[in-house]
Amino acid sequence: MRFSVWPNLAQPWSDVVEVATHAEASGWDGVYVADHFMGDGQHAGDEISPTFEATAAMAGLAVATDRVRLGSLVFGITYRHPAVLANWAKTVDHMSGGRLLLGVGAGWQINEHEQYGIELGRPGVRIDRFEESLQVLNGLLRTPVTNVDGEHYRLTDAVMEPKPVQDPLPILIGGKGDRMMGVVARHADEWNMWSLPEELAERSKALDAACADIGRDPSTIARSTQALFFVGDPAKVNGLIARVKPRPAVGGGAAELIEAVQGWADVGVDEVIVPDFTLGTGAQRLEALDLIVEQVVPQFR
Repeated sequence: MRFSVWPNLAQPWSDVVEVATHAEASGWDGVYVADHFMGDGQHAGDEISPTFEATAAMAGLAVATDRVRLGSLVFGITYRHPAVLANWAKTVDHMSGGRLLLGVGAGWQINEHEQYGIELGRPGVRIDRFEESLQVLNGLLRTPVTNVDGEHYRLTDAVMEPKPVQDPLPILIGGKGDRMMGVVARHADEWNMWSLPEELAERSKALDAACADIGRDPSTIARSTQALFFVGDPAKVNGLIARVKPRPAVGGGAAELIEAVQGWADVGVDEVIVPDFTLGTGAQRLEALDLIVEQVVPQFR
């Protein structure tokens, strides 16, 4: 099982780099960032969380690190034209020496679309557009010439060189609905969702069924997940977990965290991603990351 860290881009850039470089030095496998321009539901007049842009952040992390895999959770295709995103991805894959995982999704956060005048669309439209975008991404990243004649994207004899260092560059898809499971089965190298083990097990069965429908071996799709992590005295942590419901969350000391991760291992998770949002700041956060990587991670490698 792999273990990765997710530094919040709504914090000073120096803190993002500190978390990423500490993760690399202390044995974590990867670093992920989210692709949003503002906090969910934030509007003018609210307390705003200043947020850095994800493509620039990942390019910066590509040169600030040497070993960890770099992933996105996940690029919203509504505001990332897939041909432009493919060119960005191949560039950062070269900058990082072949360490990029391209995570993409159909888009969902209403406020950033409303404020920036970007069409979000109904769920069905989003998935149709998203599947077309995957034809563009897979074509440009993996084939010499790409032609797509869709409702949302049209490419004619399109070329993109150089190709990524990785052949193929892996594509992660984030989502959990039944129709999205079909998209994952057809296009993904890795699948991701927020979860606790019971929910992930149910959605994983749906993905297996979608793979069976098209004759794909479900073991060829890696499975990753994340939840909020609280590190500390279990009596205090349980109250924090209750306060963040229904968001998936786990917590406690090493023993409780090992039990939580074992639940994911039992349902076939290949990678656990730990957001830094709830781990404190500065030395407290680094100590929490060290507890996880030193006392929890070795139980699953």
